Amino acid sequence: MENIKGLCTNPDPVTQKYIFNHTMLRVRDPEVSLDFYSRILGMKLLRKIDFNEWKFSLYFLAMIENESQIPTDSDKSRARFTAGLSGVLELTHNHGTELEEKTPYHNGNTEPRGFGHICFSVPDIKAACARFEALGVPFQKKLGEGGMKDIAFIKDPDNYWVEIIEA
Repeated sequence: MENIKGLCTNPDPVTQKYIFNHTMLRVRDPEVSLDFYSRILGMKLLRKIDFNEWKFSLYFLAMIENESQIPTDSDKSRARFTAGLSGVLELTHNHGTELEEKTPYHNGNTEPRGFGHICFSVPDIKAACARFEALGVPFQKKLGEGGMKDIAFIKDPDNYWVEIIEA
């Protein structure tokens, strides 16, 4: 890899055991978002935590091939399992936002720009995009459009962009 300013090429060895665990997105309506991430993208719900006194709930999802991997004996073992994974998505629902007409959150892709997108790698991007289209999933960018013709972007119910690439 080329020499890039600011890049540490010899990180502290202790960091090699760190795991990039999750990204959090705020969602307006958990029912609609859970449907999208589980039915459309195939994620499994690992944990749900309600903080009723503070009026919010957390939903942790990940791509799990075999659901029997997910501990069922206690919330503590589920928490430990979830914390040990890479690529977890945390959906945060502030109670009452589902009653609002529009999503009260900024998706990062309108001014002022900030957060951009999350990404899913699929084995066959043409088949995946055809399935998304058949399911009525809105596209931000269809396969073959724009300068980068081999990727697509779909939108989740809160208008967060989800990049689709082929492995």
